[in-house]
Amino acid sequence: MLILRSAALFVVAALFEIGGAWLVWQGVREHRGWLWATGGVLALGAYGFVATFQPDAHFGRILAAYGGIFVAGSLLWGMVADGYRPDRWDASGALVCLAGMAMIMWAPRNGG
Repeated sequence: MLILRSAALFVVAALFEIGGAWLVWQGVREHRGWLWATGGVLALGAYGFVATFQPDAHFGRILAAYGGIFVAGSLLWGMVADGYRPDRWDASGALVCLAGMAMIMWAPRNGG
């Protein structure tokens, strides 16, 4: 159950962080206006709180593991929101990152 909760929190964090960064990008770079950028800033702020709900108490471990979710999630977001088509190297790299995330986060540990 802890793995499921942890995975769900990573997904929520990715939605806030990647979505927030995308909104800022749209607002500033694509000239959609400051309202978009402000929504992005608020989403990025919400992202900062999500990690605090992770069951593991180690900040460095949580953020390091989240990096794998960020990589894969960013490619997925680009596919859905911008029509980006990852190549085999993008997909392979994302899988490596997800494997690293799982190892960092959920490997069996003896007392630590």
